[in-house]
Amino acid sequence: NIMGQTLSLAAVYCCCSAGASLCNSCFGTTATGTTGRKRSVLLLGLVIAFSLWFQYSVGPGIVSQSGWVWKTYRAIPGTGKLVYHAWYDSCAQYDGNNEDGDGGEGLHSEALLEQCAGNAGVLRPTFLATFYFLANAIATRIVPSLNREAWPAKYTIFFFGLLVSMFVPNNPLFSGIYLWLARLGAGIFVVMQQVILIDVAYNWNDSWVEKANEADRLSYGSGTGWLHAIVGVCVAFYSSCAVAIGLLYTHFADCPGNTWVITLTLIAVIGLTALQLAGTEGSLLTSSIISLYSVYLCFSIVSKNPRGECNPRLGKNDVWGITIGLLLTIVSLIWTGWSWSAEARLDVNAVQAAKSVGPASANGNDNGENLNLDVPFLNGEEAGTSGLVTERGSNGEDGTDSASLTNVWKLNIVMALISCYVAMILTGWGTVDGLDENHNAANPTVGRWNMAILGLSQWLAIGLYAWTLVAPRVFPDRDFS
Repeated sequence: NIMGQTLSLAAVYCCCSAGASLCNSCFGTTATGTTGRKRSVLLLGLVIAFSLWFQYSVGPGIVSQSGWVWKTYRAIPGTGKLVYHAWYDSCAQYDGNNEDGDGGEGLHSEALLEQCAGNAGVLRPTFLATFYFLANAIATRIVPSLNREAWPAKYTIFFFGLLVSMFVPNNPLFSGIYLWLARLGAGIFVVMQQVILIDVAYNWNDSWVEKANEADRLSYGSGTGWLHAIVGVCVAFYSSCAVAIGLLYTHFADCPGNTWVITLTLIAVIGLTALQLAGTEGSLLTSSIISLYSVYLCFSIVSKNPRGECNPRLGKNDVWGITIGLLLTIVSLIWTGWSWSAEARLDVNAVQAAKSVGPASANGNDNGENLNLDVPFLNGEEAGTSGLVTERGSNGEDGTDSASLTNVWKLNIVMALISCYVAMILTGWGTVDGLDENHNAANPTVGRWNMAILGLSQWLAIGLYAWTLVAPRVFPDRDFS
């Protein structure tokens, strides 16, 4: 008996220790130097997971009155009816069995009803995430250290809000107000994503060039493999652009509007590449990535056309669009949570760099004009100083800690925009792919608005990259590094 109690206590201790380690890994610490960015990324990862679950299981299960989630709520007195009407009422127009519905007959109407409920399911966790990150941005603008504190409480509040949102009707909060705010936020993020892709492309290019240089230092000529790899990736991306544009002309060029969108995108790809090759700014890898991204946005625009003769994918599940959108979301999350250059791209003054400890910096003259190569940098009898010199602020905190938290409020805004983008990617920018008797979209106004938002975002993104190539030539005396 004593042995059994001892083993039980040992098992409990192991479980508690493992649970504490897991919580510490997820919630992190409040130690100096941490920012809480990785916990923010974890929260947004949970939001994406719950969005997919709500879209393909919870929402359709509630309106069809099936599944264990619906059965659980129905078993609680008074909650089943509240949950059902909260999810069903705004989607009743797509129910063919409803006398006010216009969804058609049989399985088709049931599919539209479940799609509408699934979209409403996506908007719940993404709304909570958007609201949280915007509130956190305001709070961390005032007290930056709040971003790394109280994460167990933050996760608890999020899950409690998710539970409460099950009882909130789709309209007007989710399918009305937040849907349009999410469209606006997602459009802004499409432009922001250009910054992310440019940063990723430059880092990618610099990394492989540096590896090529290191290989050449060890054995001359051995680094050409990395340079060939860069060229190979560029060829692959530009080939993908050519194939994709050819497919777009084949399947979506039956209407003048679509043809103009595709042609202008092709002109932009050629123009950006020529502009980059004509100067020393940028890199061909960056241009290929931005070109491929522009072609993806072109596909997104024409695939939202509400006219059946212009859009052969109308009424079909956009698997490719969702997959590519989620992949871009993952890249954005990795950049936001793990790339230290994320802060530098939001504010160049936040770049952390080692400070020189040599005589030049001691007297404040480090421009190199009075550099005497005959004088050694260090006295051979003195030990060289090593490490990173940091400043200590008046409040006792390290300078590196305050610098790491300087732009954390901006990163929260980026996370809010990513939440909006996730909502739009999973819901097809808030559309229900129903067809009327003429095989056009049942809600054409929404489709046209989506095309306009995506088109504006595409050309803002193209213009932003073009400016990064032109600005150093127009203002040669300014530093754009």
